[in-house]
Amino acid sequence: MGKDALISTCMDLHGNVTWRLAENTDLITCYRLAPHEDSMDSRERAVVNLVDRLESGKGRPACKAWIPIPILLPGEQTSTRVEPGKSLYGSIDPATKQAGVTDAAIWIGYAWADEPRNHAVVMAYGDDKDMVVRTAEYLAHHFWSVRHQFEFVAPTATLDECLDKAISSTKKPYFISDMGDNPTAGGAGDVTWTITELLKHPEFTSADGKTLVYASIPGPEFVAKAIKAGVGNIVEGTAGAAVDNRYAPPVKLSGTITSVYLDNPDNKEVVVKIGSIYVIVTEKRKGFHYVKEFTKHNIDPAKADIVVVKLGYLVPELYDIQADWMMALTLGGINQDLPNLPYKRINRPMFPLDKDMPTPDLTVKIVE
Repeated sequence: MGKDALISTCMDLHGNVTWRLAENTDLITCYRLAPHEDSMDSRERAVVNLVDRLESGKGRPACKAWIPIPILLPGEQTSTRVEPGKSLYGSIDPATKQAGVTDAAIWIGYAWADEPRNHAVVMAYGDDKDMVVRTAEYLAHHFWSVRHQFEFVAPTATLDECLDKAISSTKKPYFISDMGDNPTAGGAGDVTWTITELLKHPEFTSADGKTLVYASIPGPEFVAKAIKAGVGNIVEGTAGAAVDNRYAPPVKLSGTITSVYLDNPDNKEVVVKIGSIYVIVTEKRKGFHYVKEFTKHNIDPAKADIVVVKLGYLVPELYDIQADWMMALTLGGINQDLPNLPYKRINRPMFPLDKDMPTPDLTVKIVE
């Protein structure tokens, strides 16, 4: 594009802003909510900022401030639904209302990649250098000061412990997050460990046992078999572990097909009932975020006893219908046990891997 075009960028707050990216974008912002209910608001802000700089003739902001922060935390511990994330991200908007500040943003960063760019970042920009620097350093120090307060946004336990509580609970639906393989956070989405364990549980072997909905596991060959057989027929086959088979092999599924969904030709779906478990099988990996993704299969998640989803924190629609919820510390590409992951390339020291690390240098680096 060359160096003349004015570039405005909007990002997910779980992205990473390298020095190179900071240099090559003029107006940069990110979401301020996790779950990302403000994604469209953030994109609008990026466009409005761009149009304002063009129409006013101001062009590039006079100052861009960048501060790397040696914190590496998952979104499941930094949700803005709860403190301290709620207040931390709530402090951004007032800071941008100061004269001379165009915008500011805090990136949590992405915890499961092993590269030097993976860490938190604060950026601010505008035409008043002193105010921009002050704003960026205030946000960075605020972030660092609350680092020990971040906790999982819901109770966490092993899968067995989550299941014991869900089975004994009178609340329904009881949601369990299969966190370790969340495709929307970068997991393969096809790890079969959790569904394999679920199928072993005697509580679900009877067709009239507690209903459990599992969303979902990719298995294109199983989907093809189910489509050919049709609703009401018994199908046997395997699914999952085509991408990540480290923890469990492809899962064997044998049950009655209760739904076939062909409206999306790029990702056909079927449901197979095994005992009292309804397993949603898709052609490609998929995160289930909306109630309609269940009801199209004639499954009302609000009426199920237990719903297991490959997610971390629940997205708004599912959060609104849950009667209770736990996050299972399961295996997969986004294993939540960060201190024991074999990082080799990230910058060290890094919180929380190095809990007793000294206070880092949080002074601004001015981006030319």
